Amino acid sequence: MGATTIGALIGAGIDSMSGDDGNADGAIIGAITANVLKVVVPMAVTYAIGWAVLRGAAELKDQVFGEVKA
Repeated sequence: MGATTIGALIGAGIDSMSGDDGNADGAIIGAITANVLKVVVPMAVTYAIGWAVLRGAAELKDQVFGEVKA
């Protein structure tokens, strides 16, 4: 199952718990949220890994060459 379908099912399930109206608006919001998360989560993970690598490289440089004071 695709992320969009799962997001729509989860959104519809959450929306039906309120008991107001149909599940269509919850399914639409869930599908849109799933598509946004498919883009945002990999970007956030990539940024975090890149930051950690740069931080580690700076620490390694400081250990090898000594800390440079600005």
